[in-house]
Amino acid sequence: MLILHASEEQGSLLIWGEQSEATAKAPLSPYDPGAKRLAEVLRPYTSASLVRSAWTAHAFLPTVNGRPLPSSPLLGEAPEGLPTLARWQVTALPLDEAEMVGVLAACQDKEALEPGVRLGASLAYWAAVFRFATALTLRQQLIPGIVEDKGEWFAQWQPVFAGEDARRFAALAKAMPGVCRALTQITQSSEPPQKPASAVLERVLTRLCDTLVRPTSSPKKPREFASLHHQWLHALQASDSQLKAETKALSEFAATIHSWQRPLFLSLAAPFRLCLRLEEPATDMPESTAWQVHYLLQSAADPSLFVPAEAAWSGKGALASLLRVPGFRPREFLLTALGEASRICPEVSQSLKAPTATGFMLSLAGVHVFLTERAALLEQTGFVVQLPGWWTGKSRPKLASRVTAKNPKMQGSKSGLTLESLVEFDYEVALEGEPLTLKELERLAKAKQPLVRLRGKWVQLDQEELQKALAFWKKQDGKALSLKDLIRLSLGVGEMPIGVESVSGDGELGALLARLTGEQALEPRPTPTGFTGVLRPYQERGYAWLRFLTDLGLGACLADDMGLGKSAQTIALLLDSPKPNLIVCPTSVVGNWQRELTRFAPSLSVLAHHGPERAHGKALEKALHESDILLTSYALLHRDGEELAKYTFTGVVLDEAQNIKNPETRQSKAARALNSQWRVALSGTPVENHVGDLWALFEFLNPGLLGSERTFKKEFYVPIQQERDEDAAAKLKKRTGPLILRRMKTDKSIISDLPDKIEQDEFCPLTAEQASLYEAVLRDLEERLEDAEGMGRRGLILSTLMKLKQLCNHPAQFLSDGSALANRSGKLERLTELCEALLASGEKALIFTQFAEMGMLLQKYLRETFGREVLLLHGGVQKKERDRLVERFQSEGRTPFFVLSLKAGGVGLNLTAASQVIHFDRWWNPAVEDQATDRAFRIGQVRNVLVHKFVCQGTMEERIAALIASKREVAGSVVGSGEQWLTELSTGELKSLFALSRERAIKEGEG
Repeated sequence: MLILHASEEQGSLLIWGEQSEATAKAPLSPYDPGAKRLAEVLRPYTSASLVRSAWTAHAFLPTVNGRPLPSSPLLGEAPEGLPTLARWQVTALPLDEAEMVGVLAACQDKEALEPGVRLGASLAYWAAVFRFATALTLRQQLIPGIVEDKGEWFAQWQPVFAGEDARRFAALAKAMPGVCRALTQITQSSEPPQKPASAVLERVLTRLCDTLVRPTSSPKKPREFASLHHQWLHALQASDSQLKAETKALSEFAATIHSWQRPLFLSLAAPFRLCLRLEEPATDMPESTAWQVHYLLQSAADPSLFVPAEAAWSGKGALASLLRVPGFRPREFLLTALGEASRICPEVSQSLKAPTATGFMLSLAGVHVFLTERAALLEQTGFVVQLPGWWTGKSRPKLASRVTAKNPKMQGSKSGLTLESLVEFDYEVALEGEPLTLKELERLAKAKQPLVRLRGKWVQLDQEELQKALAFWKKQDGKALSLKDLIRLSLGVGEMPIGVESVSGDGELGALLARLTGEQALEPRPTPTGFTGVLRPYQERGYAWLRFLTDLGLGACLADDMGLGKSAQTIALLLDSPKPNLIVCPTSVVGNWQRELTRFAPSLSVLAHHGPERAHGKALEKALHESDILLTSYALLHRDGEELAKYTFTGVVLDEAQNIKNPETRQSKAARALNSQWRVALSGTPVENHVGDLWALFEFLNPGLLGSERTFKKEFYVPIQQERDEDAAAKLKKRTGPLILRRMKTDKSIISDLPDKIEQDEFCPLTAEQASLYEAVLRDLEERLEDAEGMGRRGLILSTLMKLKQLCNHPAQFLSDGSALANRSGKLERLTELCEALLASGEKALIFTQFAEMGMLLQKYLRETFGREVLLLHGGVQKKERDRLVERFQSEGRTPFFVLSLKAGGVGLNLTAASQVIHFDRWWNPAVEDQATDRAFRIGQVRNVLVHKFVCQGTMEERIAALIASKREVAGSVVGSGEQWLTELSTGELKSLFALSRERAIKEGEG
């Protein structure tokens, strides 16, 4: 495990780290990973020569007994004792401007940069600072400047912090972890470097903003510049920002720039700020009456205190006494501030013709310019602007369409309506929820003013939008829409001159729209004929919801929490759909789907399209004609995508649909190319990393609903993800919410429908490597079994069983060679998928294995893959440490996974913080497994417990699991002595039990 840190030095970031396996010698920190390891991790974001620029920095770290404390338990246990600060040497890699941007951009919204490489608190902090720098740059909160560094001068874009930005800057400075300024180049210092957080933050922000605002390609450099000013302007746009001139000329030019900047920065540092307050005329005055802007001084210490400009000019009275702050000269400040404001607002310049300016008057047209242009520029420059309460400051109040559809005549479909049914509608326009009459709309349009008074209130209207709405209203009589277009309008998509506020209808049509938006509950539907299980009430509701949307030809995302039975609800839907239907799922759960279909819908004919012998061409066409369901995997979707796209399916189901979250992957493109009447996506995590995941999902489900990818990024991704725009989030929710059903196990209405404990087998494929080793063990058994007798035969059988179990777990456990773990075990892949879902839902899990060595491998793999602390309990752990592990798992939110050996952790523990139990390998004794499960499922557990039992399909694990399941009521007599009962089987029975069904066992694409 490697944890990356980032500390500031002269505006640059130095990357250093701690590595659990490092063995550096003093004076280097024992956790120091070295330059080569750091450069290897940063290589995708930095230059190849980074390692050569490494240098040794000095860090003051908490130390106990001559050893620095690790920053995380992932690196090792902290020694007991009272820590003191001590100086250690660490290897640090300095980042240039472009590398800073590359690294921090890669760290956005992440806890780990890659498996085994976790972000420390300092690097996560600088990633948040980078987001702030991006926001400042996008909003152009920068001014051009000049800076000196070691006798050389550079053009530089500098951020301006005013208003909300100033408060955010202060909050970031206050939140800065100490490690962000823990490094120094001074070799003899015995004290930590004295770096004020605000100064450190400003240096880094300035460097980031300057880098972000510069274009990727520099303008052509002239042979010579007309002046130093022209050279400065060029340097502000070029990659090379250095200024070349005589030292005296540069110093004088810098003084000029600083003089130009000084009023702004002085105003930000002053105890008062200039405020411009816009006051509207009284409601009984004519609309043409002039508006008044007043000048005031706002206290920086008490923002609720405002002093009129008159008091500042006169210097007399109680109000003027409030301005008497040491060092502050109210008149000079007010005159300077108004002079700066006059550069933005010409009316301020006109007011300064009076000896004591207190404000100015504005016409109605001038008010609109002030509101829409001047006010924002004044605020961005550091002034306070107070506007009437009806002015939102974001955008003008929106006119909105209201559509009321009339129920059409029935056309013979199941619901009486088809997507092509034509419906007539009434149309009206509303403003901020209030309907406007046609007469009012005509009066507003006739005024041709952006600011109008309506029903006693001032509102800003877009005249172009107003004219469009009026023209559409007059032309809409007798028009009709298709039901499909009406539904799209209700989701916020469609062809209307202005945005749609509401879509409603009467009769059956109104009920349909109300059910779509969730305003009216769906009527329950009977479980389809042929379904052999019992749907729980919430599952019945889920099936009815799927049926309702698919009948309308709309794609649906069933996003129930893990364990709520998404597959059962989907199978009910498939039973009620004409053939053929297609299911696409991860390779690791193909076997689970086969069993679930057999369990719930034995009447359905299922064609498993996988393996090297899968059908193609005419054979596939014939098989499809004879099958109800085609079952395949994502691994084959992109391989056989062109062939599958030739067929038209009734429905397509994507399980674990987060597999298509990246729209550029071949499997995502292949999924979108499939032809079907309806589409369903199953995913417990429809948004895994960011809201951008939704575009790829909905482009599969309902193409075009969220617009093009470029449009989606502009309208939703950037506003929501980077600017936290609530309006954009609400708009996206309106459009996608009716098509996503998300239910959590923590929901009481769901919990009441569930049993206390849900157990399910997870059938996992073997990799080609596992299958080859499995067959080698079987050949060895056959050669030795014929001559074995008595205790020797029993020992041979049990040792073979042990080897096969180890192989099914992972080749690295069987070989004991310390080799890599990733991509070599079907069980490990399934465990990874489950753990990803657990982290997304915030749940904890117990992971049981009967092998202590496998537990150690799992701990290492999970820790490096997810960058989280993973606890491990096995027989060698002493009671004191065992109690500490249990307490940490029960109390700490940062420890989601607890790996336990079955013997050490199977009894005597209370681990109710876990809501999921994973049996990575099986003891083949139900009583023993139940005891282990009951570590989580016991008194004190307030959530339902989901139990996953891993079984390698096509192997002895599957056959033994089936045998035990068929005799579970007498399992104590069958397997009461552990696994000894296996030794009593005949040679033929053993061969049948241990045999490998290679066709079913091996992961697709291998072997």
